[in-house]
Order: sequence, then C-alpha cells, then structure tokens
Amino acid sequence: MNIITDLMDCQALLENARGVIFDLDDTLYSEKDYVRSGYRAVAAALNREDLAERMWQAFLQGLPAIDTVLEAENLLHRKEEALHAYRFHAPTISLYPGVRQLLERLAQTKLLGMITDGRPEGQRAKLKALDLEGYFRHILITDELGGPQFRKPSQIPFCRMQQTLDIPFRELVYIGDNPKKDFIAPQALGMQTIWFQNKDGLYT
Repeated sequence: MNIITDLMDCQALLENARGVIFDLDDTLYSEKDYVRSGYRAVAAALNREDLAERMWQAFLQGLPAIDTVLEAENLLHRKEEALHAYRFHAPTISLYPGVRQLLERLAQTKLLGMITDGRPEGQRAKLKALDLEGYFRHILITDELGGPQFRKPSQIPFCRMQQTLDIPFRELVYIGDNPKKDFIAPQALGMQTIWFQNKDGLYT
C-alpha cells in the first residue's frame, strides 16, 4: 500500500492504472464540514440557532452531539425532527483544493469510480452539493446494495465496481482515508491501494 499526505501526490502513483476508485468522505472533501453543516440545519429546524455551536463543541468532545444538547435543553421530544433535518439537509461543503482539477485530468485517461458508505440520502446530497457525478463512470453507495451489511470492508461493492468498469482488479487502484475498513477488501481482491493520511479527517 502506498501512503500519501497530500491527495495531489496520487497522480504519480497512477501511471499504470486503468481505473481509479475513490472513497468520498474525508478523501475528496472534509467530513467535518458536513457535520457542522448538519448541526446548522438542526438548529434552524428547531428555531434555535445557538444550538449549532453547542452541538459542534459536544462533537469535538467525542459526545453524541445531538442527543447531548437536546437533553440539556429538554428537547429530546424533538429528536426525530432533529435527525431528519440532519440526514436530509442540503449540505454546505466543498471539495479539497485541487480535487476538481485532479478528477478532470484523471478522467481524460482513466475510468473513475467511487465507493462510499453511509445513508443514501446523505451521500446523494453530498454528491449533489459537490457537483461530482459527471466525473465518475459509476458511483456506488454501499447501503443501496441492500443495507449496511454491504459497507466496507465487504468485498461485494468492489466486485460490483470491477464488473461495471470491466477492468482487471490488478489494474484498479482504490484511494481512501480509513485504514480500519477501506483497504481490506481491495487488497484481498488484488487491487492496488493508496492511503490518504488525512490529518484533519474524522478518523485521525
């Protein structure tokens, strides 16, 4: 496995690859930005703008932020409303610097795919906000295969992606940020892998 600390450095490692498969969260954009955006959506839904920063601070402390703040404010009866606002909000997020240009260059000579975990409604909202879909031959949200059991490290989404791109595993590269789950399946299948050590990621 190759290790990089700047996503732009992946280009030099992809010369012999015919296909490149990306993770989404904390690989192409900051998932922390999504979390903060979600807390602002919750605060707006509850008509309590002051709660957004309190939830963020609870999150930074490793607490279940929405539950913690709602309980402190005697608002647990509105938890379902809060969760709906978080899960279905239109996020305010942006790609890491240089990512769009990177994808544009790679798409000229290689087939691009994406495999990402998470609730489909949230992941689709992220893709729309980031305007990403046009760069990828195939985007696979693992839950859409039938539920959370298809999330990484399941091999099933990687096999589906390989079949769609029609490229041998040995000529595919997977780029992700989470060593606990991202690379187990692709390495077992014979793919090349690149670990983006994102120092600002949720899993750092």
